[in-house]
Amino acid sequence: MTVILPQAWTTDGGGVWVMLGASDATMSSRRALALAFLWLLAAVAAGDVAAGARRVVDGSQAPERRPGDNVSPGPFAGLRELPLPAADGSMAPQLSPAADGTVIASWLEPSGPHTRLRMARLGPTGWSDPLTVAEGPDFFVNWADVPSVVALGGDRLAAHWLHKSAASPYAYDVRVSLSADRGRTWSAPVKPHRDATLSEHGFVSLYDAPGDALGLAWLDGRQTAGGGHDGHGAGGGAMTLRATTIGMDGRLGQEVLLDGRVCDCCPTAAARTPSGVVVAYRDRARDEVRDIGLVRLEGNRWSAPALAHADGWLMPACPVNGPSLAAQGLQLALAWFTAEGNEPRVLLAFSTDGGATFGRPVRVDDGVAIGRVDVELLPDGSALVGWIEFAPGASEFRVRRVAAGGARGASVRVAGLAADRASGYPRLARSGRMLVFAWTEVRDHVKHVRAATAHVPD
Repeated sequence: MTVILPQAWTTDGGGVWVMLGASDATMSSRRALALAFLWLLAAVAAGDVAAGARRVVDGSQAPERRPGDNVSPGPFAGLRELPLPAADGSMAPQLSPAADGTVIASWLEPSGPHTRLRMARLGPTGWSDPLTVAEGPDFFVNWADVPSVVALGGDRLAAHWLHKSAASPYAYDVRVSLSADRGRTWSAPVKPHRDATLSEHGFVSLYDAPGDALGLAWLDGRQTAGGGHDGHGAGGGAMTLRATTIGMDGRLGQEVLLDGRVCDCCPTAAARTPSGVVVAYRDRARDEVRDIGLVRLEGNRWSAPALAHADGWLMPACPVNGPSLAAQGLQLALAWFTAEGNEPRVLLAFSTDGGATFGRPVRVDDGVAIGRVDVELLPDGSALVGWIEFAPGASEFRVRRVAAGGARGASVRVAGLAADRASGYPRLARSGRMLVFAWTEVRDHVKHVRAATAHVPD
């Protein structure tokens, strides 16, 4: 079939993107539908002008494609659903492995007029009874900008959620709470950003920071002054990436500007290695190229922003498609989505030096990717990548194992998903040889978080 794909866009003065030019491209109907879906998402979250060129930390120019490769054994064995103790209406799952071998799942669910952030642990006997982390009438609830609960070591946990600060849809703050008793009790919430603007603060990544502190990076819209995505309001500034730390006593560390212009609504990712912390996010260049940016914390110093790989994706609006990171010693796996050249795809790259450099990216998807990636490293150094693949009549949560040398195994379907935003981001996590998957199912217009387990073959 023939489809018309956007080539140049502008705003109509009210924050709506209008196509100025187009070109014909012949492709399969599935790819055309996937591209149309991506452009529709982007048009809703339209974008402005951003930062200049970045240093590139990979060692190649083009992604590596190996359609005939095979990795043995398969990505996992014994896949079975293990229902979470989540209510109807639940959404926004997150997974975090803990040092005791359990995996923490968190999600949002309705509670009368309130929303509550809930968590449960998966251990040898199944899921624990759920615990409520926070609850209130003023949660900001979104399919892409979601809360989390992470394990920090021992009995310590950290949680974050989003709190509306004004009536504007783009006015919300981050709230962070700490627990020293495995989630039974929680500290009074702390707001990590110190500005008083009624603007967007979210897309948070939590990590275990040096000195037994909690580290976090987030997208900060204080320069947009509440104007919404892409500076269409009175502020007109750019979205920024910032970081700070929070001690177990709730004391805030120094707030650091990591990048002054980033993509407005793509999730961030963070991982810690023996050499420091790596934060990945979607960058935004002056010419509207939106590739994956990286910053690294070594000692007490953050690096200048760099690109993981120069995809060259010219994109006039935020695609709402962030990267994912996993660390194992000095090895890092970085997964991300791009649609450079109007070809949607999921890429994976490895680093063996704590994120200082990355190898040549490998294509992971099956040809019609929607993205929304997640990644975990397996005991043998291979990576398990999860993503959403467009399929006839629906979409699928798929995973594929990729060896450290780039050889790819077969992709495996974990679950069917709604093709729209309601399905959110599917998740995967590993603890030892146990794998856990979580996703949002939509049935009869009702959301419900589902989970499944499997194990890594010997």
